[in-house]
Amino acid sequence: MLARLAYMNAGTDGPLPARAAEAASHELERELADGRSQAHFARRKELTEQLRAAYAAALGAAPADVAVTSCTSEGIAVTIGGLGLGSGDEILTSDEEHPGLLGALGAARALSGVEIREVPLPEIAEAVGPRTRLVACSHVGWVSGLLAPAELAELALPVLLDGAQGVGAIDVDVHALGCDAYAGAGQKWLCGPDGTGMLYVSPALRERLAVSRRGYANLADPDAGLDAQPHEDARAFDSLSLSAETVACALAAVRVLESAGWPAVHERGRTLAARLAELLAERGREPAPRGPTTLVSFPSPDPEGERERLAENGVILRNIPSRPWLRASVGAWNDDDDLDRLLRALST
Repeated sequence: MLARLAYMNAGTDGPLPARAAEAASHELERELADGRSQAHFARRKELTEQLRAAYAAALGAAPADVAVTSCTSEGIAVTIGGLGLGSGDEILTSDEEHPGLLGALGAARALSGVEIREVPLPEIAEAVGPRTRLVACSHVGWVSGLLAPAELAELALPVLLDGAQGVGAIDVDVHALGCDAYAGAGQKWLCGPDGTGMLYVSPALRERLAVSRRGYANLADPDAGLDAQPHEDARAFDSLSLSAETVACALAAVRVLESAGWPAVHERGRTLAARLAELLAERGREPAPRGPTTLVSFPSPDPEGERERLAENGVILRNIPSRPWLRASVGAWNDDDDLDRLLRALST
């Protein structure tokens, strides 16, 4: 695919490595040949623990503090729902959040009477008020590519970061960020399959979170019947079912990136994105204010139409709903030829 296309859409879904597709196929072939009995479920558990460790390494966290989820939104919903906030409590968020976070915030407002207050992302740390019980915002803004302010690490109240555009794209160290929860995607910058994600939860926050969803996968002793309790570590927040082929695919994708070295992956993506931003500005397409990230949003007179025309020319990116912008997601798999191809297609 990368040989044919200038693929700059990892902010939606990253390019699937060939080794990842092969890993998924291998698991399906094994299931077809051997069936799905005890050995199959042991294999699925083994793969899940390996994926947990790989995700933890990408987050700078201990595996015991990382749950394996189906998507960023699941981790966000589990965290917000588990806090048990209600009327009189406030969650502070930014004015450029993704529906994956807004959905959980809307549910907290509609079902529990929690007040939601939106402020510009760069101002969110200083906007905390006396009724604020949680700050929930993007680590990297999906609309603009802005970074959440570093001052969030100094707050005394819990901070939940939506890391869908962070983990895999830029260096992430959850301890340096000072966040209490970090929800990330497996299918975006980690180039895994749809239906994969992760949730870091600090030990302190885990003690406060109620685990309302309980099933075989997240119970310490599933055979204890009604007395069965969730795991004491982050496994309590695992998705209740992920297939072996999905997990194997995600694990293989992460290992492809690991083999290149995370520092090199992050540096290449950021450098190419900064270069693209400069070139667009030179051509009168001044990008939206952004941070040292891998996202570049820039103006378009007809975002949907121009996106479709670019796709016809082999350049894949997306438009931002309700804004006159196109967004390029620039990863380590891109090169200068991809940038040139985008610029040429924009000028035709």
